Amino acid sequence: MWRSGERLIHHDNVPANTALRIRQFFTSQGTTLVPHPPYSPDLAPAYFFLFPRIKRDLKGRRFDTLEDVIAALTRALNSILVEEFQRCFKEWKQRLDTCISSNGEYFEGD
Repeated sequence: MWRSGERLIHHDNVPANTALRIRQFFTSQGTTLVPHPPYSPDLAPAYFFLFPRIKRDLKGRRFDTLEDVIAALTRALNSILVEEFQRCFKEWKQRLDTCISSNGEYFEGD
């Protein structure tokens, strides 16, 4: 689908992410924007991998200050192993391939 080593950005269709200036910037940097079908938040890695992973690490914790939140969030992000990101990328590709092969129709995930 994409060339090895190609830089890809995949995000949901939030207007701030799809603005012309943003698209032009990524194009000027040689980065490919991966199209995101409407109504498919389960395709964005932040939604199926990153946010649940961070929630798991921070669940049930209370913070006294904003600095405490930032420190805990930074530790949670830094604790994610390269292998976890690699698995996430493989899962993302599978989800995207399934979406493409179903012509964007609804399907149940694994």
